[in-house]
Amino acid sequence: MSLSTAFRSTRTRVLTGAAVVVALGAGVFGTVSASADTAPAVKPAAAQAAADASGRNVTQTSHLTIAAATKAAQAALDAAGKEKQKVSVAVVDRDGRPLVTLRGDGAGPQSYEAAQEKAFTAVSWNAPTSELVKRLDSAPTLKDIPGTLFLAGGAPVTVKGAPVAGIGVAGAPSGDLDEKFAKAGVTALFR
Repeated sequence: MSLSTAFRSTRTRVLTGAAVVVALGAGVFGTVSASADTAPAVKPAAAQAAADASGRNVTQTSHLTIAAATKAAQAALDAAGKEKQKVSVAVVDRDGRPLVTLRGDGAGPQSYEAAQEKAFTAVSWNAPTSELVKRLDSAPTLKDIPGTLFLAGGAPVTVKGAPVAGIGVAGAPSGDLDEKFAKAGVTALFR
């Protein structure tokens, strides 16, 4: 390496380093300036506590307990067993997250996921999935929503008219039977 190449290389590094320092300094100064100019006024802690205590900024929802979800799932599975049907049962919470899923002896491999999707669909629209199938005529793209399954076999669980869970059953030879068993799970919750 020649002396002039080494000098240019060192000079380039020094100039580049100086440019980075200037850019960083300008960025930090600009950030501090912007933060100082645009920072919202902070409410005193007492005012924040009063606003939160008023309940204006929160909402409450009801959810099934694990014990209740298990009771419903087992009741649906028992109803299917009485009719010698091999099914899977899923109970999901208000947000569609699985609480309990039971795969009955001999139930098909597709039934496990289908039961969860039916339960999710029922709680999402607060309606039995057999009714929701009819809505596809006027809104066919509903079936494209991820995680949904528009086949009979899902039933919502409602308290005071609001959905709190969904029960889905899959694996019987017809959706009508699946839904009958899902409704048996709902009924068990209110006995």
